[in-house]
Amino acid sequence: MSGHSKWSNIKHRKAAVDAKRGKIFTKIIRELTIAARLGGDPNINSRLRMAIAAAKGQNMPKDTIERAIKRGTGEIGGEELHEIVYEGYGPGGSAVLVQVLTDNKNRTVSEIRRIFTKYGGNLGESGCVGWIFEKRGRIAFEKGSVDEDKLFEIALEAGADDVRTEESELVVVTSTDAFESVKGAIEEAGLKFTSAEITMIPKNSIRIEGREAEQMLRLMESLEDSDDVQSVYSNFDIAEELMQALG
Repeated sequence: MSGHSKWSNIKHRKAAVDAKRGKIFTKIIRELTIAARLGGDPNINSRLRMAIAAAKGQNMPKDTIERAIKRGTGEIGGEELHEIVYEGYGPGGSAVLVQVLTDNKNRTVSEIRRIFTKYGGNLGESGCVGWIFEKRGRIAFEKGSVDEDKLFEIALEAGADDVRTEESELVVVTSTDAFESVKGAIEEAGLKFTSAEITMIPKNSIRIEGREAEQMLRLMESLEDSDDVQSVYSNFDIAEELMQALG
């Protein structure tokens, strides 16, 4: 999970900058809209419930949230969004999964292909790397911020699959079905996490170094910065010292 964890840390450090540029709002609004297609009641629709929580976490105005949901349910008009997953290879043969929401498929695939090519990767066929990733719940804590034994007990009792120690984090891993109950139990216990999300976790990792490592980080950053991209996942592993130097 190392590549995922390290990239998540970089993303969180970038979050304040992205918020100022309005990018986070745009991505959340699109997620609210697409999630609402599955139903406008967050008590039933867990994807919508999580999108609303993300919106509130960014202090998004209530009327903005409601308009996005109404566009998804068809109560008001709006752009037609397509949900697409692109797969490809980064420098050093690392696997890359890109989730997008777009109103123009041709524009988006051209942009994604351009970014892959620019940073030493290539866009692949559907299914070429998707099998490497599993959809799981991930709840992360800064190492030393919580009692590890207490976290382990609470998480596993609530249905978590694992609690892992990584370089700078403790990570609770859950199934998608158990994610909300585990997260709720952790919150009820008063333990503060740094992030909680449904994400794609790689089953294995590929170590990359030198120029390929630099290209990999630039590839990930450029994909994240693309307006149509919602999330990017990879199985790269870069040494912590190099990550800090390049990140």
